[in-house]
Amino acid sequence: MTEPTPPWRITALAAEHVHSLAECHITCWREAYRGLVPDHVLDAFDVHRRAEQWERLRIRYPNSTHVALVDDHVIGFASVGASRDESPVTPTELNALYVRAAWYGTGVADALIRAALPADTPCSLWVFEKNPRAQAFYRKHGFEPDGTTRIEAFTPATEVRMVRGVEQRGKNLSD
Repeated sequence: MTEPTPPWRITALAAEHVHSLAECHITCWREAYRGLVPDHVLDAFDVHRRAEQWERLRIRYPNSTHVALVDDHVIGFASVGASRDESPVTPTELNALYVRAAWYGTGVADALIRAALPADTPCSLWVFEKNPRAQAFYRKHGFEPDGTTRIEAFTPATEVRMVRGVEQRGKNLSD
């Protein structure tokens, strides 16, 4: 028996999807982080400015961002690149993985992480400490907290680093 074809398709970010990606990114932050990130930060996001940022990233790092599309509407995305940590524990970092709330639990996030990041790639990521749903998802894909924490740039919320494919070690970056 064959699995049904999902209603979305996964593709590398193209110029024609940048604006829809910016809308998705902002919507996902507002859906996922209201109550964790201050409202004034979430409300200040600007679609045109975010689209310009994504277009610069698309040009500078081709094929580093994958989008999930229904028709030509972005419903989720994943972005990987070189680790941005001062002392990286892996060469690769999952910089972003977001799916619109209406698509939670459908498998689109699983498809995105598989498209963006081969399962055998050592990788790190940062996730809000108070986001157990995301942490459970990443555990399902082989990530574990390594004990390292930091304060997120936009808010006083704590982030924890999760890694896969490396020996676990950690430190507190907020000290």
